[in-house]
Amino acid sequence: MTAELPRLSRAVSPAGQAPIRMVHLGLGAFHRSHQAWYTQHAGDAGEWGIASFTGRRPDAAEVLAAQDGLFTVVERSDAGDSFEVVGSIVEAVDGANVGRLVELLAAPQTAVVTLTITEAAYGLGTDDAPLLVSGAKPTTPLGRLVLGLAARRDADAGPLAVVSCDNLSDNGNVARDGVLGIAREFDGGLAAWIEANVSFVSTSVDRITPRTTADDVALVREKCGYQDDAPVVTEPFRNWVLSGDFPAGRPRWEDAGAVFVDDIEPYENRKLWLLNGAHSILAYAGQLRGHSTVAEALADPLCLQAVEDFWEEASRHLSGDDLGIPEYRAALLDRFGNSRIAHHLAQIAMDASTKLRMRAVPVFRAERAAGRTGEAAARMIAVWAAYVESNPGLQDPQSGAVAEANKEAGSERIAALVALLDAELARDSAVVELVHKLSSSFAPEVSANAGTAA
Repeated sequence: MTAELPRLSRAVSPAGQAPIRMVHLGLGAFHRSHQAWYTQHAGDAGEWGIASFTGRRPDAAEVLAAQDGLFTVVERSDAGDSFEVVGSIVEAVDGANVGRLVELLAAPQTAVVTLTITEAAYGLGTDDAPLLVSGAKPTTPLGRLVLGLAARRDADAGPLAVVSCDNLSDNGNVARDGVLGIAREFDGGLAAWIEANVSFVSTSVDRITPRTTADDVALVREKCGYQDDAPVVTEPFRNWVLSGDFPAGRPRWEDAGAVFVDDIEPYENRKLWLLNGAHSILAYAGQLRGHSTVAEALADPLCLQAVEDFWEEASRHLSGDDLGIPEYRAALLDRFGNSRIAHHLAQIAMDASTKLRMRAVPVFRAERAAGRTGEAAARMIAVWAAYVESNPGLQDPQSGAVAEANKEAGSERIAALVALLDAELARDSAVVELVHKLSSSFAPEVSANAGTAA
C-alpha cells in the first residue's frame, strides 16, 4: 500500500513556495511544530520562506528535501487528531553544508536567523575560533553562524536579527555573548560589525512536541492518503513571546498568536520553572518509579505532589498579573495529562546539568534568600542525583564529571554533583545535606513502588 501512495510534495499539496528570507539552525520536530508553523500562519507568509539546516546529522534534511520541504503537523488531543500540511520550509539542508549557509547569510534578502540548537550548544563554539582563523570549516552552530555573519559583512548585505528559541533564560543575550566571543577571537572588526548590525532577540517558546514514531507515519498515510516520512505530532497548545528588534523586518507572527513584549524575563521564568522544571522532576522521579511518559508520571500521586510543591515555591518568585500563574498551572496539568501525547521521560532527561542549572537553582536560591529551605527545588536536584547513580550513561554535556562524581559516596558524591550546577551551593554543607537527605529518602519509596502508576 505504501508504494502506491504518492509522496508528499508540492505536486501533491500545491503550497506556494515563498522566497527564502529566513534561515534556521537546528532542523528538528520542535522547529517544525513551532517557528515553521507560526511562519505559515503569519499574514504575510507568502513573503517568508525558511531555509532550515540540521544540527548533528543530515537525516532530517534528506527526508524533507525529498518532500520539497513539506511535512504534516498532527495536532493531537483527547478529542482526536487534526492534520495540516506546512510549507514554510522551502529548503532543507545538511548542517555540514557550511557553504550554503554562508551563501544565504550573505544574501541581502535574508532578514532573520532563528535557532533551536539545544541549551548545551551555547556553551560550545570556543574551539571554532582557531578553525575560523585557519580557514577550516567550523563545526558548531554558533561557529557556523559567525562565519556566515562574516560573509554578510563582506557582502555589505545589511543588518539582520538572530532569534534564539531555546529554553535558556535571557536566551537572546546568551546567543549574543556566544557569537561575539567567537567573533572576537576570529576577527575583532567582525565583532564590532556584529554589535552594530545584528540584533539578538530573546524569546519564550512553548509547545510540547514528542518524537515522531512509525505509528505516527502510518497514521498520516492512512488518514491523508499520501506518504509523509517526516510528520510532526504536537499538542494543540502553542505559545511564543518575543522581545527585541528586527532591523530587516520579520513575518507577522502576531497574526498566529505570537506576543511581543518589552520585558521577557517574567515569561521566560514562568516557562522555565513551571513547565520545564516540572518536566525535569517528572523525568527523573517518574523513571525511578517505573514510568515512561509524562502522562504516566503525572498520574502518580508522589510525582504530582513533587511537581505541585515545586510550583508553590517557584510561583512566589513570578510576579505580574499578566502572567496568569494559576491559569497557567491549571493548563499545564491538562497538557501534561494528555495521554495521547506520548512525551517520553527519557527524552526530557537528557542534558540534565545544563537544564537544572536554569530550572532548579534559581528557585532554590530565591527560596533560601527569603529564609526558607527550598526543599521542593532541592528535590529536583535530589531525584536527578538518585537517577544518575544507577543510570550513569545519561547523555549530558558534563557526562564525564557525572561519572567521576559517581565514584564518590554519600555526601561527597552529592556535593560533586551539586557542584556541576552551582559551585557555591556545593560548598554549603546544609545544602548538600538537604539534597542528600531527599535523595536518600526518595530512593526507598521508589524501590517499594517501582512500576506502579498509583
